[in-house]
Amino acid sequence: MCRRWRACCGAVGRFTAFRFTVDASPSQAVVLARHAGASRFAFNQCLALVKEALEAKRRGVPVVVPWSGFDLINAFNSWKCSARAGRRFVVDAAGSAEIVATGLSWRAQVCQQVCEEAAVDLGRALTAWADSRAGKRPGRRVGFPAFKRKARTRPSFRIRCKTTKAGRASIRVGDLTTGPRSVCLPRIGILRVREDTGRLRRMIRTGRAHIRYATVSCRAGRWTITVTVEAADLHPACQHPARPDADSSGDWVGADRGLAALVVAADTTGREVARVDDAPRPLRAALPRLRRLSRQVSRKQRGSRNRAEAVARLARVHLRVANVRRYFLHEVANRLVKTHDRLALEDLYTAGMLRNRRLAAAISDAGWADLARIIGYKQRWRGGQAAVAPRWYPSTRMCSACRAVGPALPLSVRVFRCGECGHTADRDVNAAVNLAVWAEQHHAQTRDPEVRGPVINASRGDGSGRRPRAGETSPDDGGTLPPRISVTAGTPEKGGVS
Repeated sequence: MCRRWRACCGAVGRFTAFRFTVDASPSQAVVLARHAGASRFAFNQCLALVKEALEAKRRGVPVVVPWSGFDLINAFNSWKCSARAGRRFVVDAAGSAEIVATGLSWRAQVCQQVCEEAAVDLGRALTAWADSRAGKRPGRRVGFPAFKRKARTRPSFRIRCKTTKAGRASIRVGDLTTGPRSVCLPRIGILRVREDTGRLRRMIRTGRAHIRYATVSCRAGRWTITVTVEAADLHPACQHPARPDADSSGDWVGADRGLAALVVAADTTGREVARVDDAPRPLRAALPRLRRLSRQVSRKQRGSRNRAEAVARLARVHLRVANVRRYFLHEVANRLVKTHDRLALEDLYTAGMLRNRRLAAAISDAGWADLARIIGYKQRWRGGQAAVAPRWYPSTRMCSACRAVGPALPLSVRVFRCGECGHTADRDVNAAVNLAVWAEQHHAQTRDPEVRGPVINASRGDGSGRRPRAGETSPDDGGTLPPRISVTAGTPEKGGVS
C-alpha cells in the first residue's frame, strides 16, 4: 500500500502551510524590512495609478483603468522606469541641461516578485469590492481599497517559487548547501529558522509536495516564514474508510461548543463520546500581565523610543496568547477528526454574541470560529464530512427525546429538563445530540460557508445540475441525492451560548 501510494503521489490535492520562525541577523532584518516596505510601496503606487485613471475617466478622458493583477503589474512596471518615478538633470560641457529618466533608484535592491505580488493583492481587493457592490459577493459589503500606512500595516511580503530550466527551485528548504534548518529565498539569501524542517524536506524530496510561494511577515518584532505547498492527499491509512453508497446517513456526531466545556460531542443515541473542559484560556491567564503592560504603554510619551519598546513587550504577550490558543485548538480538532468521520457543528453568530460585555472576553478566548474552520479543512483532508446546522436551529432548547422545543435556558442552568416528556440530560450533551440528529436528517442539504450553497464532491465539469422549478421534485422530496456530501465549517455565525 505504501509503495503504491508513493507511486501515485504525483497528483497533488490539497494546500497546506508550514510556518517557521526566522533567526535573522541585524543585516538580514534590514533586508526583510526593505522588502516589506517595497511591497507596501508597490501596493500604494498601484492604488494611486488606479485612482488617477478613475479620476481621468470621470472627467471624460478616454483611458483604460488597470484593474486586474496582470494589468496592475504592467502599469507599475511602466511607471517604475519612467521619469515620474525618478529623474535627474545632466549638464554637459557646453552647459546645456538634460532630464534623464532613472526610475526607481532602489528597484534593483529588492526582488521584483514582491512588487508583482502586491499588485496581485490589489487586483483581488478591487475585484472583491466590485463584486460586493454588484451583489455577487455574499457577506458584508467590502469597501474600496485604502492606502497602507507604515505605522498600522503589518510588515509582510510574498515571493513565488519559480523553477529554472535546470530544475532548481528558487525557494529551497534545508538543502545540502543551506543546512537543515534554513530557508533560501531569491535575492534575500539563506535565512536560519528555529524549527525543524525535516517533515517538509521529506515531502519535497519524495515528490509529495511542491512549494508554491513563501510569505514573510513580522509580528511583535519576530519574523516568520510561511511556506505554502501543494501537497498530496494523506496516506490511505490516515483517511477515513469510504462509506458505501447505501450508507447515506448514520454515525453522525454532534459537537457543541460552549464556555463551561469547550466541546462536548455526542452521537444520536445520547452517548457522550468526547468532552473537552480543560481549555487553557490563555487570555484570562495573561490578563494581569496585559493590564500591567498596557498601563506602561499609556504612561510613555507618544513617539518616544520607550513607548515603542513598551508596545513591543505588549505585542509579544498578545502573540503568545494567540499561539497557545491556536495550538490547543489544533489538538482538539485532531482529536475529533481522527476519531469521527461525520461531525455536525452549529452555525454560531460570534460577532453578535461579542456585543455582550459580560461574555465577550470569554467567547473571544474560546476561539469558536478557528475551531470550526480547522475542523472543516481537516475533515476534507481525511475524507470526512462536517455539517453546519442553521443559525437559528434550537439545539439547546430542543428535547433530544421527544423533539419538543422549550423556552430559552439561562447560562446558569446546566441540566436540561423537558416539560413535555420529562427527559433530563446534561445541557451540552442534549445540544450535541440534537446537532447529530439534525445532520442525519439534513446532511444532503448542508452548505459550505465559503460558497453559500450545496457542495458535492464532483469535478468542475459535473455538478448538481439545475435547480428544480415550481412543481418539480426537489432532493428533499425524494429526489436523487449526491453520493457524498462534503462541507467546510468556516465562518462562525449565530447560535446560542452553551
